Amino acid sequence: MPVPVPQQRAVSAAETTHGPDLTLLVISDDPAGTFTVPELSSEGGARVRVRTARNLTEAGRLLTDQVDCVLVDLDLAPPGGARADSHPDDGTEAHDELATLQHVLRIAPRHAVLALTAEDDAERAADAVRVGAQDYLFRGELDGRLLSRAIRYAVERKRADIAQRQLTESRLRAQENARLERGLLPTPLLEGSDLSFAARYRPGRSRALLGGDFYDTVRTPDGTVHAMIGDVCGHGPDEAALGVELRIAWRALTLAGLCGDALLATLQEVLEHERQSEEIFATLCTVDIAPDGRNAGLCLAGHPAPLIARQGRAAHLLPYEEGGPALGLLPRARWPRRQVQLGGSWSLMMYTDGLIEGRVSAEGSQRLGQDGMVAMVNGQLDRGLGGEELLEASVTQVRELNGGELTDDVAVLLLERDEARIRRRGRSAPRSRPGPASPAGAQRPPL
Repeated sequence: MPVPVPQQRAVSAAETTHGPDLTLLVISDDPAGTFTVPELSSEGGARVRVRTARNLTEAGRLLTDQVDCVLVDLDLAPPGGARADSHPDDGTEAHDELATLQHVLRIAPRHAVLALTAEDDAERAADAVRVGAQDYLFRGELDGRLLSRAIRYAVERKRADIAQRQLTESRLRAQENARLERGLLPTPLLEGSDLSFAARYRPGRSRALLGGDFYDTVRTPDGTVHAMIGDVCGHGPDEAALGVELRIAWRALTLAGLCGDALLATLQEVLEHERQSEEIFATLCTVDIAPDGRNAGLCLAGHPAPLIARQGRAAHLLPYEEGGPALGLLPRARWPRRQVQLGGSWSLMMYTDGLIEGRVSAEGSQRLGQDGMVAMVNGQLDRGLGGEELLEASVTQVRELNGGELTDDVAVLLLERDEARIRRRGRSAPRSRPGPASPAGAQRPPL
């Protein structure tokens, strides 16, 4: 039924504005052209502008982002053409009486929707809200003030619903990403080893848990401890995913018995098959520590050399002159394995370039570099720091020198061997006689 009040002219999309003003799209079948809506009240100087559509096809053309609310007549012919109260001659059931509304909800997912029906059709009006309308109105009770309030209420409720849904989706997505990224971080496999392990990881991406840096540590059945740290160029999720693939491939190949040049050549094949473009490469540092813990093999693939500290001596870099290229740069490349002596008590720190490429001051362009890192670590050793405390202090100091968060990913791995502690543990084994305590020395502690 038409509402007996003066017709308002339809307003073009170019004339509509957002803010206090609102635009209403009325969808109602009115073949005689007499359909009217109440003259809407102007509260606080705000206006409600009206567009009209006589069918769903016309509504689809008028339904733009400038429309804030849709008023749909539930008696409007649905997309199939038959009305809700009609029955086909073949005896089949009439179509869903809310088909028109459901069609509008599908084509207007971001708009507030009001349902218009007869006052004796309260049940269908309630069903309209249940399936997605923000509110309903009865034709016989419709006036300008009621319609104006209903429009504003529906618009605010729709905005609140959208905001709540986006917030919920964001939280769920963040929780899923956090669970995924935590699951992708490695768990060191060092059972039965005399070495202690510590690591710190700080991705460069904002609010990320995982970046393009990766590391891992495993102990093979012969007692050898293998450690690795690497860096995929770039900082996005694709680089993080590639880093995880390389870490898992390294662990599988190491447990299968590969080491040195053969392992790195196979990892390069994995990288070449999995990378998004030929410009992507990865640096890598691997060490394999003998079962007695006194010597190790070192391979460098375009990666900074590890830092070592022995009891009573200042920390310094391991030799790095004979390294090979980064993975993915040169086909059929080779990576020589260099033998290094570790000694009885030592600490070995492996790191990515995010630790050394931070600026020394926020205003300057000078980088910390490897020499600056060595001096920084030695200063912390003089303070008696070691293990987890040393890694935390190193990452924190690098960040402070940079004047804020680092733009690159940072990963630091620390392996330690304390010969005196190993001997004490051996003397405290069952049926062993306790020996004299070692006197405390004034020597520099390991990392």
